[in-house]
Amino acid sequence: MSSANKPGLGAAPYIPVDYLAADAAAIQALMIGEAEPEQQKRALAFIINNIAGTYQFNYYPSERDTAFALGRTFVGQQIVKLTKVNVSTLRSDENG
Repeated sequence: MSSANKPGLGAAPYIPVDYLAADAAAIQALMIGEAEPEQQKRALAFIINNIAGTYQFNYYPSERDTAFALGRTFVGQQIVKLTKVNVSTLRSDENG
């Protein structure tokens, strides 16, 4: 598939993004716990940058399309947040 359909490039936000076979393979390998390190990185980057459109500008002429796009972005932001959070602090908060 071509890379023409990415969030923020004019396509409606509810249209699935284009992907390559390597993207699908990386996500599938991640899902079953067999992804190589490069596949893990590729899958997470594809989810954050393409599927969620985390860093895209989310204005559309339709208020509904804008809200839909912002929902996708919110998911990506939560994933990015969890990649940066201090896990030691979380564990100490959970323990008391």
